[in-house]
Formats: sequence, structure tokens, C-alpha cells
Amino acid sequence: MAKTTKITVTGAENIAFHNNVDYCIGTGRMGLALTEEYLKELSFVQNIIGFKHIRGHGLFADDMAIYQRHVDWFTKKETIEYNFTYLDRVMDAYLERNIVPFLELGFMPKALASGEQTIFYWKGNTTPPKEYDEWTKLVTVTLAHLVKRYGEQVYSWPIEVWNEPNLPGFWKDASMDEYFKLFKETFLAIKALDKRFRVGGPAICGVRDEEWMKAFFDFCKKEKIKPDFATRHHYTTEMPSPSGHYGYQKLSDPQVGFDNLQSSRDIIDSYKEFKGMEMHLTEFNTSYIPNNPLHDTNENAAYLAYQLERLGETSYSYSYWTFGDVFEERGVPFSLFHGGFGLVAHGCIAKPTFWTFAFYKRLQDAAQSCVYKGKNAVIVKKEGGYRGIFWNMTDEDTEISVKLAVDAKEYTVLRETVDPVTCNPRKAWHDMGEPKNPSAEQIKLIRRFALPFAESEIAKRNRGNISLTVPVRGQGVVYVDITEREFEGDRGFDFDRRF
Repeated sequence: MAKTTKITVTGAENIAFHNNVDYCIGTGRMGLALTEEYLKELSFVQNIIGFKHIRGHGLFADDMAIYQRHVDWFTKKETIEYNFTYLDRVMDAYLERNIVPFLELGFMPKALASGEQTIFYWKGNTTPPKEYDEWTKLVTVTLAHLVKRYGEQVYSWPIEVWNEPNLPGFWKDASMDEYFKLFKETFLAIKALDKRFRVGGPAICGVRDEEWMKAFFDFCKKEKIKPDFATRHHYTTEMPSPSGHYGYQKLSDPQVGFDNLQSSRDIIDSYKEFKGMEMHLTEFNTSYIPNNPLHDTNENAAYLAYQLERLGETSYSYSYWTFGDVFEERGVPFSLFHGGFGLVAHGCIAKPTFWTFAFYKRLQDAAQSCVYKGKNAVIVKKEGGYRGIFWNMTDEDTEISVKLAVDAKEYTVLRETVDPVTCNPRKAWHDMGEPKNPSAEQIKLIRRFALPFAESEIAKRNRGNISLTVPVRGQGVVYVDITEREFEGDRGFDFDRRF
């Protein structure tokens, strides 16, 4: 027998629930936005979910070709040049899809780098600038160009200085002193250009995070610098176990991650100068590697449902890493379902986690107040009814019994289910023989298995309430929309009559 959980809602509850699910989404390096498949996947995500900002690496990577040093063959005189051809194409493509950047300043152009250290398949340079004046000029000239081309909206685009400087792979020797210098010089140069720009950091991941966060704000206090926001990252898996092209990881206890985020929140709020400052999770996911099959599963979708309910307790925004599987940190993927970070796979196949985000966006669009928030459900009140998301992070099936206070006599209940049985494109692909490069026809077929299973029913009021039973299979996510039923009908039509 399935385990049953009971929920009762009076409709008068008003529970704190900061649902900022659409604020930002992650991407691979910026240069990938020049490819067709990338833009198809981004359009698909934007048409259904619609994120406001997009953040990724590689703004100043050499494939974007912004910073160039030219030496005249005759005079041998060196000239610094800035080329915004690709940047404009990327920004235009973003704005055409109603999304604007959360700018990450990095990595270092080779011609400006102080060393040879690089990271990833595409060799992003992760060393400090050899000339800080040239670095700050690169940043400010780029920002001035964006303002000239796109207007005053650019002042509202968040700007983050670097990425994960607390890791030696992303910042040479993980040097605090050097990063703090980079932040100070960059921050002051941007604010000198225009104080309206919003600049933050330190963009750290979960390694020595408390030490780094405290040291960063100690430095800012000492230097009388006030960032506009703080940033960090959030991943929730244990160490990977490698096998072939893949890495497998166990999910960690969600509460451990929430406690870790709270520690950052507490550090920021311990300073009177910075108390209440926005904290943005500019990357989060379950696994931090782009080849973990977990990302493609229903288990990932159910786990993330709980994350999305709770992340707003400490953080102003939380950017899922990433929207799509066009991603090359460890090279070009070998297969369709390869454990990529994306919400969608090649061919715009929505993974189960995609629908978790889509469901939360629907809550955001309709919510008047939150009336229930727990470990397996969140329910919001809307005009004429309710919306809710129910999930099950275990392998055992469960039922959630819901009693809701209502005013009208009848309600239309629409339910969409995403679980290993009803919405599992990865299984369909597996059953087809795991084709590494499916044909166009196979892609179309797999897409059919990537849609939620939809059902409808009528619920009648009894003693001021309606009662629903929501079955949730193991690793399932169920979205429910409850709306006052307005019956119109037509003369002579009888829904139940067949003869």
C-alpha cells in the first residue's frame, strides 16, 4: 500500500515563499551562442519557461575575439584593438529571445594573460592579467560598447567578477590576494565608468566557502567597497565514481546544502555594511560534472523540486547550470543522453527536470500567496483557485491527500505528471538501443516521451472544501491546477449521451 501524506489548507495561510525561478539560467561559454543547435534549444526553453537573464563563461575568451594586439609588420608598433563582431551577434540573439546577460567577467584573453594555465576543452585562460590597466580598460570599453548599442538597460545587467577563484583550476593558485586585487580594480573601474552598473562577487563554489566569503567581505569592509550583491555556487552531490565517459555520484542530504547556504547568508548579514545584501547562486545543479547520467533522470527532477522550494530562503536568485546540452567543457559529447547539465537534450528533447522548472514558473505567474510549503509539496493560492507542485524523492510510490477550502461549488482540476512511467525520454532512448546519434525520426519519437501525462477531473465542494488525492510515483513530480469551473454548455449537447 502506498504511503499517504495529508495536507489541509484553509486558504488564509500566508507562508514566506520567494520563488524567483525565472531570474537566471546558465549556459556554456558565450561563443556557443553562435551555433544553430544552441539557439534552437534556447528558443525552446524561452518559449515555455522564459528566463530573464543568462550567465556563462568565456566573455573574454579568445573565440569571442574581443581583445586583440596587433603588431605592424613594418614599424613593429603594437596596437590594442577591440572587436565586438561576435559579442554583438550573441547579444542580439539573446535579446531576440527576451533574455539578457548576467555578465561574468572572464576568462583572460591569451594576449593579456600573465601565464599559460588554461581550463576545459576550449582552453579558457585562468591566470591574472599581466597588466591590470589593460584588463580594466578591456572591461570598461566592452561595457561602454554595450551601453552604446543597447541603451540604459545595460546598467541593470548584473556583472560578476570571474568564476570560482577559490579553485586553482579556475584561478591560478586560488590566490585570495590576487582575486581581491582583481575585484577591487575591476569594481572601481566599472563604477568610475558609471555608478549605475551593478557589480558583485566572489563567485565561489563550495570549497573553503566560509573562509572565502568572510575574507572577501573583510577585504571589502577594509577597502570601503560595497558590492551590489554577493555570488556563490551550489552543488549537491558527493565525489564522482568514474566509468568510461561518465561519472556517477550520490545525491547528498538536501539539508546539508541548505545549511551551507545559510552559512553564507549569515556571514554576509554579520556585517552592518552588507546586511540584507542580495545573494545570487550564479550556478546550481545536483552534480557539478557535465557527464553524470543523473542529470537526465526523473530522480534529478524530483530532487530539484525540493531545491526550488527552498533556495529562495537564503538566496535572491538561483541559476540552474545549464539550459541546454550544447556544452564542451570536457569535449564534444559522444551520445544523446550523456549526463549533460542541460534542461533539454539535443533536438530540443525536454528532460524531466525541464518540467520542474516550467511548473515553478506557473506558480510564479499565478501566485497571490503561498498556503502550503513542505518537504513534498508547495501550494499557492490564485484568483479562483490554487496551483501546486507535489514530488516524491524516494523510490516508493506515495499518495498525497489534499483538502482545500473553497468558495465555488465546482472546480476543474488539471494534473500533469512527470515520473519514470509517464515522462521518461531517457528510457525511450534506452529501449530504442541507445543510439548515439539518433536520426531525425528517432528524435521526433523520443520527444513524444518527453511530455507530461495530462489528466482532468471535476471536484465538487463538500462542507466548504474540495478533497483531492494526488498519486506520486517514486521520483515523480506532479503539477496540479485547480480553477473554479464555469459551465456554459450548448443546447442539446449531452456529454454522457452516446445514442
